[in-house]
Amino acid sequence: MSTPTENKYLGKEKISKLLLKFSIPCILALLITSLYNIVDQIFIGHGTAEGLGAIGNAATSIVFPLTLVAVAFSGMFGDGVAAFLSICQGRKDTSGAHRAVGGSMVITFIISLILVLLGFVFCDQILTLFGASAENILYARQYFYIILAFFPIYMLGYMLNSVIRADRSPSYAMIATVAGAVTNIILNPIFIFVLDWGIQGAAWATITGQILTLVISLVYLTRTKTFRLQLASLRPQAQVASNIAKLGVSTFITQLSIVVISMVCNKMLATYGMDSVYGANDPLAIIGICMKVFTIVLSIALGIIIGAQPILGFNIGAGQYDRVRETFRKCLLSVIVVGLIATIIFEFCPQPIIAIFGSNSENPELYMQFAVLTFRIFLSLITFTCIIKVASTFFQAVGEPIKAAIISLSRDIILFVPMVIIFPAITHNIDSILWAAPAADILGILVSGGLLVHYFRHLGHNVKTSAKGVTVQTSHPGVIITISREHGSQGKKIGELVAAQLDIPYYYKELTALAAEESGITKQYIKKVNSNDGQEISHELYLTTSPAKYAIEAQDAVIKEITKRGSCVIVGRAADYVLQDSPKLLRVFIYAPKDQRIKNIMSMYNDSEKEAKKNVERSDKNRSEYYSLISGQKWGDPRNYDLCIDSAALGKEKAAELICAAARER
Repeated sequence: MSTPTENKYLGKEKISKLLLKFSIPCILALLITSLYNIVDQIFIGHGTAEGLGAIGNAATSIVFPLTLVAVAFSGMFGDGVAAFLSICQGRKDTSGAHRAVGGSMVITFIISLILVLLGFVFCDQILTLFGASAENILYARQYFYIILAFFPIYMLGYMLNSVIRADRSPSYAMIATVAGAVTNIILNPIFIFVLDWGIQGAAWATITGQILTLVISLVYLTRTKTFRLQLASLRPQAQVASNIAKLGVSTFITQLSIVVISMVCNKMLATYGMDSVYGANDPLAIIGICMKVFTIVLSIALGIIIGAQPILGFNIGAGQYDRVRETFRKCLLSVIVVGLIATIIFEFCPQPIIAIFGSNSENPELYMQFAVLTFRIFLSLITFTCIIKVASTFFQAVGEPIKAAIISLSRDIILFVPMVIIFPAITHNIDSILWAAPAADILGILVSGGLLVHYFRHLGHNVKTSAKGVTVQTSHPGVIITISREHGSQGKKIGELVAAQLDIPYYYKELTALAAEESGITKQYIKKVNSNDGQEISHELYLTTSPAKYAIEAQDAVIKEITKRGSCVIVGRAADYVLQDSPKLLRVFIYAPKDQRIKNIMSMYNDSEKEAKKNVERSDKNRSEYYSLISGQKWGDPRNYDLCIDSAALGKEKAAELICAAARER
């Protein structure tokens, strides 16, 4: 068994070459997506009709974070399905793949309808919450109604784009996005100026582009590579949907955090703008422009580190820590260069950028004054912001999701949001709102830097090498027995007895060492996938990361290789699902009453009753999470097994005899 070619490539090719290969497409994809958020604002800002200019841009700035709510849900299921597809592809599971895609499409559509309903019923309340005033709410409403009505189109297109990329067709996904963006660019001036539709024209141009993106994406579903949709695919399964949501929850949290900071920032600017010389509309329009220009810089920074994720994920799992350090160092240097160039432009010549978006404000001098101030203050530490975002993405890539969440939430929610509220309340000055961003960046970089320094200082320490001399044993042809078990049910001991009675090999911990030797992934990371210790939340999130993916693939490859050598007993590792297509497979589940299992653990490990109970609950939870993530099925469900045995009722010896009898009948 050899390491897959792609994995060897990730572990041996020059880092700079790998970054160019993986990061540039990511940067382009993110930049193209950013165009959707910018084009409307440019054309609206240059309009002179009623509802255009600064007041129109203020209206779009109010609506923009509301569209991110749609992105949060569709991104959660899109990215979740993408991660699930990669797992399915690893074991050529087309049935699980098509159900995941179809079910997620239906759920995304249902959520979009709920959002549409809520949006129309509570339109004015929502717009007011996001900063709308009596002066601009009419135009915000006009724009929002059109965008909102087509949320189902937008959300399905966004979700399917992630699916298409995961189906090994990133170029097609980009074509779908580019086609929509170009359509939006072409139609904006036609709808706004030629047809004189005003701000509604901008909305219709956006929607038309989104419709085209969805149509192109739906066409792709007739030519998919790793799955085929059927009518049965459109029946959502609760367990699969739950797993997909877990896989995509980081995307959901990230997008919702942007919604929160946009809502608070807009509200504060509208509130304090009314009492300032700038008025309520100009600050809202300007902050919208500022945030959208910022997304361009952030797209480049995130594209670099997102492209590096497979490089980091594989090499951290393979224990090649020098390559991990080198990859992060090159990414960090690239991001710092991008951030410094942006800072120089924003500090010394922001006017040309601001002019691209027009204004048509009633007070053009004051408009430009506040715009320049916003760019120079709000984006003054954009380099720090990019580094913070890169650090968060890095920790997700190397299997440290808790650190990733801490960094992301600390800068945006814990620091920035309170500062936006507190600073103007103290100074009663709208300018102080702008200082919340650099203040949050300074504190956020301290948090990020501290976690990064600690991580790299300890990276590679206390790592045990894989055990040597463990080999796959050759056996006679016959049944493959897989044993899943509740913690403390003595399933391992029963498996050993079965293997001894049938005179066939037994595999449990040996799987970890074999997978490590054969794949290049360290024993440490493969063991972590199956770990029953540590925090429950940490283990669940870890299963969604790149190192876990490589470890799971390595372990599954060994399981399949073992079955080629003849009859054997395999304990744990979701082997019953991995080997579901094997012709001679006996799937066993061992269970026992919880009280008895606690007593068994107390006897085996000298734990107190409290410790034993905690260990039983944690281990069962981790096994359930692992199994459901891998299979999309419920762990312990009798329908997934050929034989379910209460070990407390039968005892170890009789349970083993029963399994042996069933195996001989096969």
